[in-house]
Amino acid sequence: MEFPTDNTLPLRFLRGLAASPDGVAVRHGDTVLTYRQLHERALLWAGALIAERARTVGVLARKGPEAYTAILAALFAGAAVVPLRPDFPAARLAQMADAAGVQVLVADREALPALAEVRGNRAVLLVGPEGAVQADGLPYATLKTDPAAAPAAPLPTAPDDLAYVLFTSGSTGRPKGVRLTHGAFAHYFSLLDARYDFGPDDVFSQVFDLNFDCSVFDLFCAWGAGAEFLTLPPQAFRALPEFLAEHGVTVWFSTPSAIALVRRTGGLAPGALPGLRWSFFAGEALTCRDVEDWRAAAPAATVENLYGPTELTVTIAAYRWSDTGTPAVAVNGVVPIGAVHAGHEVLLLDPDGQPAEEVGELCIAGPQLTPGYLDPGDGAGRFLERGGRTYYRTGDRARRIGPDGTDLAYLGRLDSQIQVQGWRIEPAEVEHALRALGVRDAVVVGAPTPAGTVLVAYYTGAAVPAVDLVRGLRELVPAGAIPRRFLQVEEFPLSPNRKVDRGALTARAAGLQGL
Repeated sequence: MEFPTDNTLPLRFLRGLAASPDGVAVRHGDTVLTYRQLHERALLWAGALIAERARTVGVLARKGPEAYTAILAALFAGAAVVPLRPDFPAARLAQMADAAGVQVLVADREALPALAEVRGNRAVLLVGPEGAVQADGLPYATLKTDPAAAPAAPLPTAPDDLAYVLFTSGSTGRPKGVRLTHGAFAHYFSLLDARYDFGPDDVFSQVFDLNFDCSVFDLFCAWGAGAEFLTLPPQAFRALPEFLAEHGVTVWFSTPSAIALVRRTGGLAPGALPGLRWSFFAGEALTCRDVEDWRAAAPAATVENLYGPTELTVTIAAYRWSDTGTPAVAVNGVVPIGAVHAGHEVLLLDPDGQPAEEVGELCIAGPQLTPGYLDPGDGAGRFLERGGRTYYRTGDRARRIGPDGTDLAYLGRLDSQIQVQGWRIEPAEVEHALRALGVRDAVVVGAPTPAGTVLVAYYTGAAVPAVDLVRGLRELVPAGAIPRRFLQVEEFPLSPNRKVDRGALTARAAGLQGL
């Protein structure tokens, strides 16, 4: 398929710059950057990255103007972006930076505590609200910016060049790095441009963290249209209708779990969200009940359920909600995931690995497919060669629905991965960490709650205070992977084939009170 060279990530920003040079590109609290200001600052920082010949740039910064400028600067410099959250365990951040081959870290002051372990021999560009800064008392020099070294335009990119490296949970106790190319993103956003009518008058919410792939949808849909990009502080959920109205938000995107949160805070009263034109949800199963409540609050919004693993470049399928038609085709009350993007092929596999007509494991091939993981060993069993094409095995069961069978319904996971507020968590990673903390063995399962799935850990061996397990896990896994409850058992239940019966433990967790 032809590479749409005018739709790469850096050129999407230039398109927004042309459409709205003095419009707001990023709004974060009281800080505002126009497209013109963000463009000039990103080019300035890109000059420092180019001088270091950086091909991979770690963005170690909290969500905000510095981080977004760093992302754009890395892309302008022709480098791949590796988002790194400063609140992750430092050892994990170091693993990720090493695996991705990060050469330069762009860090804000919040990241200084983690830098000692993450930095290694890497150059550091330290940034603040006014741009690149120098810090006293650091045991290393930080890069300086030079207006004379700033490029006049983004460096060119090729379809196979890496644009992002995003990490997902790994079953071996270390994160898996997914490589995403400029060609895949260009195809992706060309399809989104044809599907949606975003423009300079839109205001996009940014709920997702930088290392969540859906944040790229928000960022480059907004920037490609010359629209405003607004970060959403956690406290906004306490009075979401008032916050969205105050800032004129027209485009919403979150995990379905956010709907339950807004419901609990009283934000889904009929007509409470009248300004929304578009509402997107992804990362978890979306129920018809949740959409019906959201639609009552946002009657003018078109609602879409988006689906896709990181390995297929953010989202790979979309389904547009119909108030009358969707409940009739929903399976188990779950909104369909819709049709896979144009240019891709779908293969369903039965339990024996043979092609299935209607129901099976969803496998997808096409231009949005990752070229692979940073560690090729992580791809074992995840890719399938069939008919001269490479398919990604999603691990999700799907069913063809609709008159022509092009729409798909999501039926659940085949493997043990658990979706928690949109994050794909490998239970084996958390179990590995728990064993490192001294328990004899551990099994982690997901338990449904009104606010979404939470993790519950069962373990054998001597009893350990939950506070000690939480404290230890904070040093090993992200906060979102820490179980809500820890239960000591004498032994795990076994299935008839003498394997740990995760189903029985999951059912037991579902009956727990107070999750």
